[in-house]
Amino acid sequence: MRYKKSPLHEQPFRGFSPLNNSEPEKKKSRSIKYLNRRIISCKLCQLCETRTNAVPGSGNIEDPSVVFVGEGPGRNEDLKGEPFVGSGGKLLDELLKNAGLDRKRVYITNIVKCRPPKNRKPKPDEIQTCTSTYLEKQIEILKPKLICSLGATALQYFTGEKKMGSNHGKLLKALKSDIPVLATYHPASVFRNRSLKNLLQSDLIKIRDLTGQKEALHSSK
Repeated sequence: MRYKKSPLHEQPFRGFSPLNNSEPEKKKSRSIKYLNRRIISCKLCQLCETRTNAVPGSGNIEDPSVVFVGEGPGRNEDLKGEPFVGSGGKLLDELLKNAGLDRKRVYITNIVKCRPPKNRKPKPDEIQTCTSTYLEKQIEILKPKLICSLGATALQYFTGEKKMGSNHGKLLKALKSDIPVLATYHPASVFRNRSLKNLLQSDLIKIRDLTGQKEALHSSK
């Protein structure tokens, strides 16, 4: 089956306009909720055929200091329609708490909003469709101080870099925005290599410190 670009993919959402910091938080909330409805009903790529639920994202939509972006939903996320609710999500919750970060005060989403079959890596056309139609608009609306890329797929999308080992814990320049990106490992990778847990924890502590130091964020641009 061929998937055609819909008017949504080519044009701004009806009623959607870029937000500035002075606009009421209610308008920001309405924009995110409208975008979420579009994500839930999306049929722009083949991932819609095998999903149970699309997973828009969750967390603080009023003033998130950080937006965490993973690769895509897994089995548990697909079943519940919420991001990072499986074993990787529980580990992320633990490490966020240890770092002094409150999950309710950040926003968490993924590069693609539907689970790829058998948790395979999203295909380039799936990434392009989902990010240009949804992720970029989420970030435009939320206006975080910092983006945290979780895993190699998110790292490559935001920065073009491919090697996590030499880039984790660093502030990197984003390809498509002025918001700095801090790269770290995906929580699921810890289950394959337990030594990564301390590195992930250390990177989350850096995020805690950076979000309280605006001058450090500006200096990375």
